[in-house]
Amino acid sequence: MSELSRPDDDYGDLGEKRNRRMRIVAWTVIIALILGGGGATVLTLILG
Repeated sequence: MSELSRPDDDYGDLGEKRNRRMRIVAWTVIIALILGGGGATVLTLILG
């Protein structure tokens, strides 16, 4: 195994933290889009 392809022990924890942060951001964006889209639809129906 070459030196470049071996994961560094010092950075082993960063991948998990990064994945968790990306997952939280992704869910936040999805929920915001659903709420924003749903809110726009409700306002459109109410205001005609």
